[in-house]
Amino acid sequence: MNDFSHNTQITSPHDKEIIKCIEECVEPWNGSWNENLVDTSPIRQDPLKKICDCYMEDLKKICYHRELNVQTNLKFVHTSFHGVGHDYVQLAFKAFGFQPPIPVPEQKDPDPDFSTVKCPNPEEGESVLELSLRLAEKENAKVVVATDPDADRLAVAEHQENGCWKVFTGNELAALFGWWMFSCWKENCSEDADVKNVYMLATTVSSKILRAIALKEGFHFEETLPGFKWIGSRVKDLLDNGKVVLFAFEESIGFMCGTSVLDKDGVSAAVVIAEMATYLEGKNLTLAQKLIEIYETYGYHISKTSYFLCYDPPTIKRIFEKLRNFDAPQSYPKCCGIYNILHVRDITTGYDSSQPNKKSVLPVSKSSQMITFTFQNGCVATLRTSGTEPKIKYYAEMCALPEQSDRSMLEEELQKLIEALIENFLEPDKNGLIWRSA
Repeated sequence: MNDFSHNTQITSPHDKEIIKCIEECVEPWNGSWNENLVDTSPIRQDPLKKICDCYMEDLKKICYHRELNVQTNLKFVHTSFHGVGHDYVQLAFKAFGFQPPIPVPEQKDPDPDFSTVKCPNPEEGESVLELSLRLAEKENAKVVVATDPDADRLAVAEHQENGCWKVFTGNELAALFGWWMFSCWKENCSEDADVKNVYMLATTVSSKILRAIALKEGFHFEETLPGFKWIGSRVKDLLDNGKVVLFAFEESIGFMCGTSVLDKDGVSAAVVIAEMATYLEGKNLTLAQKLIEIYETYGYHISKTSYFLCYDPPTIKRIFEKLRNFDAPQSYPKCCGIYNILHVRDITTGYDSSQPNKKSVLPVSKSSQMITFTFQNGCVATLRTSGTEPKIKYYAEMCALPEQSDRSMLEEELQKLIEALIENFLEPDKNGLIWRSA
């Protein structure tokens, strides 16, 4: 559901109020079954072309290197995953001065059966991107952009010198987008522009890389509850208060570049990545090489997300209640195996040990379970339930300082901490949890 006054998804409590109004008026209106109304009604409009034109014009506000885009020899492949993205991505590339990206013909048009993929979710990575990667190899295209069926999310793959493809995670893409959107703002802002007026946002289970960039560059970083409806709502508040919002994201490949659309948008993200790749090629850099540069400048942020299946709600409740009463009633764990815990935040109850009043800054969300642990070694890990599926998800990230540059050591430390988290807090054997299938 969308709030049409400012084009953001509806947040609580408005959603419940709308449902209440619907339930109070369930009787169909007279003439509801008249199928010819759509052809004869004077209030019928089709604003698609006008909105599309306005959107493409608006997109140009975040185009910073049109002259490079016009001249580039870089080729891009786009797959729309049997969804609605094809026409709009073609137009977006045109708006930025690019040649149109090469479409994957088998996946170009809408197909409700998603006939060429087992799962129409580009977040699944290389396994579902196969057709687009093979086409890119044939066409000598270095970058593949994939929009999901409703074109609000974006996956990106880049051909590497060793002949392999790197499929970026949502958190890795966010590091690139965050660096890019801030660099472009800095180069193009007016002399009196104040960096303290600038904001970027992420959901709380997403990478903290924007926080690290913000600390070093002087802009603001904020977190919201998981779900882009919370980002959209907060961005609207910031804009109303005269702030500048450059970028926001969630780790599940949802990105908002600029503020023309207060929601995740795969179309604008696709063309921004194309411009970024074009600019970097002029500096003899790939996206993957730039990502390493960003991590070396602001600190490595290495994350891992996965889940367990649990079809027994009482078991899920028991797991989380144990964490709230760990060594004693109303006492959270102070360590996880050998790893000391610095802070605990429980969004379900509104507790946050890092705050002076012990109250969470983020809104309480009693309808789902969600606890975040901040460890002494720089790792942040969240355990949460899915609102729609029988899953307990974990999100863990090692947030290193710039001087900690031994990536393999950081990855090893993160892996060990995740194992401790699973063994001590989730206890899959004891609780009958089913590991996510590979």
